[in-house]
Amino acid sequence: MFERPQSGERAILLHASPAGSPALNEREEFVELAVSAGAVVVDQLISSRKRPDSRYFIGKGKLDDVQRSVKAHHADLIISSASLSPSQERNLERTLQCRVLDRAGLILDIFAQRARSFEGKLQVELAQLRHLSTRLVRGWTHLERQKGGIGLRGPGETQLETDRRLVGKRIRQLNERLQQVDSRRTMNRQNRIRAEIPTVALVGYTNAGKSTLFNALTAAGVYVEDKLFATLDPTVRKLELTDGMEVVLADTVGFVRDLPHELIAAFRSTLQEAREADLILHLIDASDTHRWQRVRQVNAVLKALDADRVPQIRVYNKIDKLDRPPRLTNNRNGEGRAVWLSAVSGEGIELLLDAVANRLSRKKIHGVIRLTASQGRQRALLFDMGAVIRESLGDDGGWTLDISMIERDFRRFLKRENLPPEILETSQATTPAISAI
Repeated sequence: MFERPQSGERAILLHASPAGSPALNEREEFVELAVSAGAVVVDQLISSRKRPDSRYFIGKGKLDDVQRSVKAHHADLIISSASLSPSQERNLERTLQCRVLDRAGLILDIFAQRARSFEGKLQVELAQLRHLSTRLVRGWTHLERQKGGIGLRGPGETQLETDRRLVGKRIRQLNERLQQVDSRRTMNRQNRIRAEIPTVALVGYTNAGKSTLFNALTAAGVYVEDKLFATLDPTVRKLELTDGMEVVLADTVGFVRDLPHELIAAFRSTLQEAREADLILHLIDASDTHRWQRVRQVNAVLKALDADRVPQIRVYNKIDKLDRPPRLTNNRNGEGRAVWLSAVSGEGIELLLDAVANRLSRKKIHGVIRLTASQGRQRALLFDMGAVIRESLGDDGGWTLDISMIERDFRRFLKRENLPPEILETSQATTPAISAI
């Protein structure tokens, strides 16, 4: 039996993947994650096994290599880049006689270190407990023993059952608290909608410079450091654009490849700012040679959050590292599509503010909406908003409405009523294309 030590940071990194040997950029990112967690990397091993072993994930030969490395470097911890099952984690710990952690556990540990706000701490604890609950299933054999000691011997629940019950109870408590926090956040969003204050969400791969740009735009004083997940706690500030319009800028947690599902679930209320935003600023490290992979990974997380229909402006940061001038490119409608800037030097910030102002300007859309007889509430809402120019009744009891309204208000109407953008029929002369929602 192996009793897990509570400390120790001398780590051996095991680069493994079910798809074979991990790519160089994936290995580099894994090293950054380990260092960000405070680990002292003493050795790195690569496993190219394509079919994971059900007992150890890695093969017997690689297991012997790891065992020799543990003894040679007096390692306290093995960190695997591949996800390990509870039984694989337990078997490795028994054989290697040191703690074993997978990538999801490593990211959860980083989040636990960085959370500062009350909400952030609750979210991280919830994610950790959800992860731990899967580890209580045949995870550690010492938890299967019944309670011992004077007055505690005999029949009764095992320690494993007690831990399951306590973890489940705490998860329920955290969910209740986070629901209260989420209710306040939802109320704040509704107040902003009523006040017609647009929301702009700042998203991007971790370490792309989101906090630096957020500070440059709002002077919020958010903590900045060149490491993964330097800041976790969501920050919201007002921002005045070049045309005098006020918007709310929301900074969200940085994304990363294969973000643990427990974290996505726990931080859903925070990431809701991206889904409910009028515009997303997708921050990209222009100096990163693998930036297109990062873009795809961020978009995959946005899709999982149902935020992939929100309009985006791509913001290419760190042009100071490439010695490139700031610039702005537009789409077919003359709206800002991409901005190249440096959040550190401030070059290109005005271009970004102009692009945001242009996207959120009070442009009107014109077109036709056809509603069924069961959509009377949506019809009434459009009349209340003063959007209906004329109306005709269909043979099936439905309505055909000619509407004209501010584009931003129409987007919010679609979002609130869960209607597809294609419901609006526009002519070639109308602008803009609502399909970009």
